Amino acid sequence: MDGLLLVEKPKGWTSFDVVARVRGIVKTELKKTNPGLKNFKVGHTGTLDPSATGLLVLCLGTYTKKVPEMIRHDKTYQVELTLGATSTTGDQEGEITLLHTLAPNRSVVESVVCCFVGEQMQTPPAYSAIKINGKRAYDLARAGKEVKIEPRRVTIHSITDVDYTWPKLTFTTSVSSGTYIRSLATDIGEKLGTGAYMSELRRTRVDAYSVSDALSTRDLNFENIQEGLLGARTVEDQTK
Repeated sequence: MDGLLLVEKPKGWTSFDVVARVRGIVKTELKKTNPGLKNFKVGHTGTLDPSATGLLVLCLGTYTKKVPEMIRHDKTYQVELTLGATSTTGDQEGEITLLHTLAPNRSVVESVVCCFVGEQMQTPPAYSAIKINGKRAYDLARAGKEVKIEPRRVTIHSITDVDYTWPKLTFTTSVSSGTYIRSLATDIGEKLGTGAYMSELRRTRVDAYSVSDALSTRDLNFENIQEGLLGARTVEDQTK
């Protein structure tokens, strides 16, 4: 049971929920022939927030050693922003503050959005899993403590399929590892002068892996997991 498994995460599930479900299914089945089995390793290659949906690439068994290299892969998202408001977390889960702003016209919005394509410095959101002095940033933020995260270099490879009807703005974007779409949403809102937060997020690709090939959580069982595993040859070809 070594390989990669593509799973489509539904809204409301954490990435760990998906990992735990797969681990539990596999471990229960393997213990039938190996009663002494104490653990089975499963890891994901890039978390998705509970409110987000889409592709999780899981590493099973010995393939968990590949997690560090696969985390660095580019990712593609379908994004919806809500303009005219801000959020303490950068998404719909935070405290929303409505702003009294005029709706910009379409040409202005498209121009601003497209200017974010390319390499840039981006500050991750305070409500993130980044560690500061050994503690998660979101734990510090929830405790009301000041969170200072240094900007990091990221690349927005492309922004396409832009659609805008106030206050909703949608687009598809391909980004480098380490890019926060919530930060991109905040930055777009600041550039427009309207404020913005990420109201929907769906990951459709991780490198060459597509959500269209992923298992639904409804279909997770031992047989489907076995059949869905990507073998060593496929993985090596994709990660060169």
